[in-house]
Amino acid sequence: MFDFLYYAVAFLLAVGVLVTVHEFGHFWVARRLGVSVLRFSIGFGRPLWQTVTKGGTEVVVAAVPLGGYVRMLEDDGETPLTPAERGRAFNRQSVARRCAIVAAGPAFNFLFAALAYAAVFMIGVDGVRPVVGAVQAGGMGERAGFRAGDEIIAVNGKSNRSWNDRWMEMLGGALGGGELQFKVRGKNGVVEDLRVDTARLPPEARTAGLLERGLGLRVQRPPIATLLGGVEPGSPAAVAGLAKGDRIVALDQWEVAEWSALAEYVRARPGRAVAVTVARDGVLRDLNVTPAAHAVGDAVVGRLGVYPQSAPLPAEFRVTVRHGFFGAMQRGAESTFLMTSLTVQFLWKMLTLEVSPKNISGPLSIAEFAGRSARAGVDRLLLSLALISVSLGVLNLLPIPMLDGGHLLFYLVEALRGRPLSERMMLHSQKIGIALLAGLMSLAFYNDIIRLLG
Repeated sequence: MFDFLYYAVAFLLAVGVLVTVHEFGHFWVARRLGVSVLRFSIGFGRPLWQTVTKGGTEVVVAAVPLGGYVRMLEDDGETPLTPAERGRAFNRQSVARRCAIVAAGPAFNFLFAALAYAAVFMIGVDGVRPVVGAVQAGGMGERAGFRAGDEIIAVNGKSNRSWNDRWMEMLGGALGGGELQFKVRGKNGVVEDLRVDTARLPPEARTAGLLERGLGLRVQRPPIATLLGGVEPGSPAAVAGLAKGDRIVALDQWEVAEWSALAEYVRARPGRAVAVTVARDGVLRDLNVTPAAHAVGDAVVGRLGVYPQSAPLPAEFRVTVRHGFFGAMQRGAESTFLMTSLTVQFLWKMLTLEVSPKNISGPLSIAEFAGRSARAGVDRLLLSLALISVSLGVLNLLPIPMLDGGHLLFYLVEALRGRPLSERMMLHSQKIGIALLAGLMSLAFYNDIIRLLG
């Protein structure tokens, strides 16, 4: 219950901040262009708090915090307006001015993301040294020439300082099916260039975990002990009597001391009973557990429902990626551009059925993401806000009626025709837009529910 409330508050704060940024973009540009703004609302429905600015704009915080709007003066031909008021009406502005006001909302989302990324790079991003610990036999990484102990020092000509420092560049190249160029330093200190043709990657490998799932590389980490940090309720491990704090010392009388060996042994035995020897309070106990059969892609693997006890990563494995002001601003702009490009590519590939629509997340997933990020620290919270802000900016630029992108499309048509679309056409378009948005939200909620049930 506490987690639910925590995630709900984090979600509302994240949405509140990003919606305010978006609507302020519309408001700020409209005022700079001399357009009268009647209301600036965060949320919909009954006002919970409101005030009036010196410029006459009513500022409102409403009861339903799932969006917002800026209402500008319109000349409807019926309400009497003075010549000065008519000149400040939104629909009396030129197409270029209306486009600038509408585009300002998404533009401010991108600007916020760039500043958030820059702040994170100035604070410093904690990561793991980009050293390969293991290479999957026969995988793309091995065929490309990667070896255990290689340090990845550059990706596509850009310096790489941690394992995930350049994940956006790698994922962008993989989605485009291009060639990724790596510069690695081997154990002997020799630097060489390696190339990977991502056109041969399966679709499920084109994720942020490209190095692991696509190339079969594992980051170098110290061995993880077989000490249980937790047991999932109702899991095979819980049913068998395993508990937090147990140390697994043997499986079928085969001694295990590292988590990787334990995981590999269990994964290979779905539905098969395993004799587990655990050390609990200094006493050895023998238990029998049957790993659940769990589908991963086309394979079926065993799963106990346990996870290891976390331990601080030793200093020799850690790295902090930090930049000065100008370097951070540059990385912030680059990261925003790359994330925008990735979002657009994912949307396009979902439309062409190259990527599963299961990747669409709804409010429940966003709430959990925001909550976990807030708990992880200020840097993770800023990164999550930047990602959601980019997604909000891209979503609003989609050419769907009711969204900013739909309005921009109408203005483009108006500029080409020399006159606006008819009211009948606008009404039909808005109905289509409402149907599309309802379908998109339904799919997002469905994905959220399936994730929760799963």
